[in-house]
Amino acid sequence: MDTLRTFTTGSGTEGKFHSLPALSDQGFPNLSRLPVSIRIVLESVLRNVDGRKVTEEDVRNLANYNAQNPGDYEIPFTVARIVLQDFTGVPLLVDIAAMRDAAVARGADASKIEPLVPVDLVVDHSVQVDFSGSQMALNRNMQIEFIRNRERYEFLKWGQQAFDTFAVVPPGIGIVHQVNLEYLAKGVLSKKSEISNLKSEIYYPDTLVGTDSHTTMINGLGVVGWGVGGIEAEAGMLGQPVTFLVPEVVGVYLHGQLAEGVTATDLTLRVTEILRKHGVVGKFVEFFGPGAEALSLPDRATIANMAPEYGATMGFFPVDAETINYLRGTGRSEELCTTVENYYKAQGLFGIPDKGDCDYKDLLELDLSTIVPCVSGPKRPQDRIDIPALGEKFNTLFTASTGDGGFGMSPDERDTTIAVNMPEPAGYAVGSLLENVNGRAATDKAEMTTNRPTPNIVLAKEAFDAIDTNLRHGSILIAAITSCTNTSNPSVMLAAGLLAKKANEKGLTIEPFVKTSLAPGSRVVTDYLDVTGLSKELDQLGFETVGYGCTTCIGNSGPLHPAIEGAIKEGDLVCASVLSGNRNFEARVHGSIKANFLMSPPLVVAYALAGRVDLDLTTEPLGNDTDGKPVFLKDLWPTQAEIKTQLEAALKPEVYSKLYGSVDTANPKWAEINGSTGDTYEWDEKSTYVQSPPFFETKVGGSEDILDARPLGIFGDSVTTDHISPAGAIKPTSPAGKYLLENGVEKASFNSYGARRGNDRVMTRGTFANVRIKNLLCPGIEGGYTQFFGASEVAAPDQEIATVAGAKPTFIYDASMAYQAEGTSLIIIGGEDYGMGSSRDWAAKGTRLLGVSAVITKSFERIHRSNLIGMGVLPLNFVDKTDYDIVKDLTDATFDIVGIAGELKPMQSATLVVKSGENSFKIPLKVRLDTPAEVDYYNAGGILPYVLDQILA
Repeated sequence: MDTLRTFTTGSGTEGKFHSLPALSDQGFPNLSRLPVSIRIVLESVLRNVDGRKVTEEDVRNLANYNAQNPGDYEIPFTVARIVLQDFTGVPLLVDIAAMRDAAVARGADASKIEPLVPVDLVVDHSVQVDFSGSQMALNRNMQIEFIRNRERYEFLKWGQQAFDTFAVVPPGIGIVHQVNLEYLAKGVLSKKSEISNLKSEIYYPDTLVGTDSHTTMINGLGVVGWGVGGIEAEAGMLGQPVTFLVPEVVGVYLHGQLAEGVTATDLTLRVTEILRKHGVVGKFVEFFGPGAEALSLPDRATIANMAPEYGATMGFFPVDAETINYLRGTGRSEELCTTVENYYKAQGLFGIPDKGDCDYKDLLELDLSTIVPCVSGPKRPQDRIDIPALGEKFNTLFTASTGDGGFGMSPDERDTTIAVNMPEPAGYAVGSLLENVNGRAATDKAEMTTNRPTPNIVLAKEAFDAIDTNLRHGSILIAAITSCTNTSNPSVMLAAGLLAKKANEKGLTIEPFVKTSLAPGSRVVTDYLDVTGLSKELDQLGFETVGYGCTTCIGNSGPLHPAIEGAIKEGDLVCASVLSGNRNFEARVHGSIKANFLMSPPLVVAYALAGRVDLDLTTEPLGNDTDGKPVFLKDLWPTQAEIKTQLEAALKPEVYSKLYGSVDTANPKWAEINGSTGDTYEWDEKSTYVQSPPFFETKVGGSEDILDARPLGIFGDSVTTDHISPAGAIKPTSPAGKYLLENGVEKASFNSYGARRGNDRVMTRGTFANVRIKNLLCPGIEGGYTQFFGASEVAAPDQEIATVAGAKPTFIYDASMAYQAEGTSLIIIGGEDYGMGSSRDWAAKGTRLLGVSAVITKSFERIHRSNLIGMGVLPLNFVDKTDYDIVKDLTDATFDIVGIAGELKPMQSATLVVKSGENSFKIPLKVRLDTPAEVDYYNAGGILPYVLDQILA
């Protein structure tokens, strides 16, 4: 196809590119009406035609895209780069290191295994809020982070020197998505190429996939990209296209203007509610219209960030003048900015479309003037609540059943109050828990109090035992300005600082039982809060910086005060967290906090001042001023004019250039880490952090019927990867905790599951071990338990569980090991939206290593279904979703999955044979291998063995 054309780059030279207008002239007249996101994917397909992985037929398919009826063909999308965060990136590097070992074992050179596209790993998920409410919190938390994670960081240092295309952004720089937005993204990339024996510099759009579902934040910059499992990312790193079924594209026409007092967060939560209700799972969402054009780039990024919460693959905003302004304002070179603008204009892709310019499957409209302040929760991001209704909503949910999203409490318990005596404020409590982390994290309480200027918690040393308080249902225990969703957005961060300033002026304080924290998305945030004088205002209320990374939103909220934990348990209290994050699934923020509400940063400060969520902030006071007069939210809320004044004073391109100009040397602690050298990694069998995984040792998958299988678990609707994947704290009585204790790791040094993702022996034991997961095989019980029907002896669980006839209650891990030893096949049965949540590869890896052959559900979340295939686990759906209700209570049944032997085809039929006692019946299933590539991956035992075979062939 003759599509190679030239344009003028920012340096004034001639650059070559594969022209979509030129392609349109070759028989595709409607190409200019395709959604912008589809056209960018099309450019990748066009540029990478090689006749094997990408063919001219693939180009024709997509160039003839029909918005109303896209079809069912697959798109081989070759991305320009890969972005990782350390929770998912470390196990990915572990897998690539193991792949090098496997290549060497088969007589190949280790260097054959090398990322073929640039890979950036940002270390941002390892910091935990062990200390808060102190000016020393940042340094203390970082000190403990490096103590806990030294083995992992040494491994990353090895990876930096072993692979030419692998780079690491050290801890303490920022959250991966904000670093991507402010620094890593280029808008347009280029590389040397040779076409028809002529060497050229080919320019192309910046595209990517990342191992965090919120990779979509970069869609706000006009960059096509989304979250994938680490397994898919590994394939992309090694030159495989990211293959997916052609998507429907939903257009969202934005118009109108946000009202005074309404934030980008309020808009984002409303968008999440609308799109989740409409149904956009697996679809592209493209925002356009005058309302989209008027949004600032950070506001666009805030909306794009939440794509996983509204279920879309992407939430895309096209490139326009605001995109170029943002690139220029964040310190990108003038040459790059001009190149991006000229390239997109040459492609006919520059500017936000208006109504009627592009064709979409569905068209939604949203008038921005209708948006009102809101929060979302207490268990799902899409459950939006207007501010005035939150108190009443909490009261309704208090007695509502858990099946209806409530807490299932008795009305008689509503007024329960538990007295608490705290020997120290909430933020200091962890000092006693962490005094002996490897003997290097001792705390000095006197030093901490004298260094903290907060009036409500600054205490004389002799008064340390004088904090008496009461907790009740609805009390807020964690108030966190955290997560990439909002900390990248200067308008809401400055609004939080302005609200804190006004609160301080009126003498308002925060109760000592509220654990307050601020985790900026990058060091740029600290700079503009310092410049505007708002850092000291947030500090005074207790929102001191605790670290630069993903903290409370990912579950790294740190421990609560032991006295508070005791009070929660004593009163079975439904307490709350308020956070400016994107995820609030059960047990994600903290295992002891049942109600979690997402909101804008200024609302986090406001609710922290109120100390409870069961109130109407529009009519009830947050507290009293120094004269005893009530202070209301309207008295503190900053105006848009005030925020605009601060914005104009705060943001300077030279700040970005300075702070990102020395990333490698910005953290002295990183420089102290010494990694090993060499092409292959020398594994330490004694390490409890990094181990060589067994994925290349035994083959799984393949086209064989599954017979006489037992369900390891039967689960209800909305079981998330946060339920499945090991995350958060490790209980000493759990299989993972027992393993660590048996290997000489003291409880104080357990760290988190996330930090130990490089060790399959820990992670397999933690799969399905979430304290809030409900296995229907153990009705009425929460946690990672099941019923074992085999002959072997298994470990007793750590709590009382009713025994099903003929079974033994035990941990899921112990049942799995016993079943596998007896040669019993295993399956999982799930409900609707199985696997929604973060794109966690260990939800699939752990399922595979637990011996599960197949997962049968009503429906899957996109990434988790793909990840299961990538690990050689077969995903299937009930053809009739009501059939799930027939099998969900059959705790003693065995199952055959037949019709999959022989040559598998995408989306083929299969049959579930259910055998319960003397009864036997059949249920139709659909095999969720959606593309020929997925069939190949499954037959090979997963993506990793498939890619290795391809490379060595």
